[in-house]
Amino acid sequence: MEYIKSTTYDPKIVIEKIMGPNPIKLTEELLQGHKIRPGATVMDLGSGQGLTSVFLAKDYGFRVFAADLWSDPSENMRFFEQMGLSSENIIPIHADATDLPFAEEFFDAVVCIDAYNFFGRDKAYLGEHLLPFVKHGGYLYFAIPGMKKDCHDNLPPELLLSWTPELLEYIHDAVYWEDIIRATEGIEILSIHEMESNEEVWNDWLASDNPYAVGDRKTMEAGGGKYMNFIAVILRRK
Repeated sequence: MEYIKSTTYDPKIVIEKIMGPNPIKLTEELLQGHKIRPGATVMDLGSGQGLTSVFLAKDYGFRVFAADLWSDPSENMRFFEQMGLSSENIIPIHADATDLPFAEEFFDAVVCIDAYNFFGRDKAYLGEHLLPFVKHGGYLYFAIPGMKKDCHDNLPPELLLSWTPELLEYIHDAVYWEDIIRATEGIEILSIHEMESNEEVWNDWLASDNPYAVGDRKTMEAGGGKYMNFIAVILRRK
């Protein structure tokens, strides 16, 4: 696909801030034809160093709460201000995805890029720990790293060049995720599908000098990418 919004960002900033396959390209694909109103209050769940949060605020006009457990909110706020944003547009929050510090039905939408697989594999998670914070009629958009088809019983050797079997337990196929999502009442599944961005977002990540990216190159250079994809999950709270 053509990334009209993502490619306006300085590649140096993107490389500096990404923590995995290019998250703003994933966000742009995920939000094609989205139904979130301009000015909506949106949680960027697992926001990392805040690149996707900036993207959601600047390019989509949302009021964004950047919620992450591992990043420093003060450092993120400095980055947001460097990008021309203020606390009127974007607020960094230190938060555990399983213990979110928000009022019920606070958000018009939740966006989660390359993070949901770390906490969402528990079938109870969505209904108990996330959905209550979304307004009825609100939306949830997830881009989840996955496999084209689960192969945990016979892991290809290419994948094991970079990742252990334990790490690969975080990566599953669309059938797996549909089973997880359908366990939750009170939602409408609008789409669960394989994304187009997989190869391009991985190439952006592998071009960085991040030590984790350097480690991931072993698998991808051996052809492990043919087993991988990103899965889009788009939901509405009834």
